[in-house]
Amino acid sequence: MLRFDIAPVDSNAYRGVATLSFIVAALYLFSPYPWVALVLALGGFLRGFVSPHRCPSYKLFERISARLGKTKKVNAGSKMFADKIAAIAGTAMVVTAAMGSDVGAIPATAILIFAFLDATTGFCAACWAYAAWYRLRAARA
Repeated sequence: MLRFDIAPVDSNAYRGVATLSFIVAALYLFSPYPWVALVLALGGFLRGFVSPHRCPSYKLFERISARLGKTKKVNAGSKMFADKIAAIAGTAMVVTAAMGSDVGAIPATAILIFAFLDATTGFCAACWAYAAWYRLRAARA
């Protein structure tokens, strides 16, 4: 569903957010600092459930994108869906790390792979799934 209640977002700024997500997932997996998943959980919650325009990391990457003249506005709906998935994955990573479990490596690996794809190619798998879901629902109606 397209979100017209929230201003469009900069897809190139989201590539910066994806880079940050990749770094957080890599630190979670390959360093002794699993608490970094809080960055992913809180950022995903703020961008996905509140508004991307209220997130400090998105604002930073949006300014960088604007200064480089690479702004590309897209509807916020699919990006917010991706952020909701990141918030859930980040929360699972934090909770499992606090419990001393290694299960958080599963969502961390998924974030690592999909954030790398988004950061390097601009392909957002969650955005693709979001659009496919709404196309499928429209075909049934």
